[in-house]
Amino acid sequence: MTDSDDNALYLRRIRSFVLREGRMTPAQQRAFDDHWARFGIDYSGTAQDYAARFGREAPLVMEIGFGNGEALAWASEHDLARDYVGIEVHGPGVGRLMNALAARDANNVRLYKHDAVEVLENEIAPGTLSEARIWFPDPWHKKRHNKRRIIQPAFVAQLATRMAPGGLLHLATDWQPYAEHMLEVMEAAPDWTNDVGPGQYAEKPAWRIETHFERRGLKLGHGVWDLLYRKR
Repeated sequence: MTDSDDNALYLRRIRSFVLREGRMTPAQQRAFDDHWARFGIDYSGTAQDYAARFGREAPLVMEIGFGNGEALAWASEHDLARDYVGIEVHGPGVGRLMNALAARDANNVRLYKHDAVEVLENEIAPGTLSEARIWFPDPWHKKRHNKRRIIQPAFVAQLATRMAPGGLLHLATDWQPYAEHMLEVMEAAPDWTNDVGPGQYAEKPAWRIETHFERRGLKLGHGVWDLLYRKR
């Protein structure tokens, strides 16, 4: 078995999320009935032609774990030159975002309701992404759960294969031990280089808006750490 086989088995075996599906509101459920055919991508396990999906050739940005979709909705509305793919496993957030996208007749966003690791491994062709965003992923606070953190050597190595040369990876967290873990993993990753200097966190970029989740964390006294890395 090769190292790449080991990485693939690791990525499939350990989930970075627990699916606790909250109750969807009637409006969120209607979003799946009315808007999934337009905004949704059903997981097929084969590489997608995103240019065909969007009807144009444009740089592609992927956000993993978009939550309620607040940041993705804003980013896609203010960056119409690029196309966005969002991945989230929790139905209420997907439904909420689809309603927001439909309200403004968005054309540059498509969504998965599926495990991001499987989407990345099987649906994103090598060299496809110009940017990837993972903002405020579950920090898995308890030490015995740290292995579930999505930012791990095998994951960022796999992600690098899906990035175009010079593509940007933007991480953000409000949990300092996870920020330190992210920095350690990324600084050791041979396929990535720190965009602001070795071992450095970045200033909050203008394109990452302050979300409701982030404001709540700041009120609780949490810091926020951004990390920016380029594909070598």
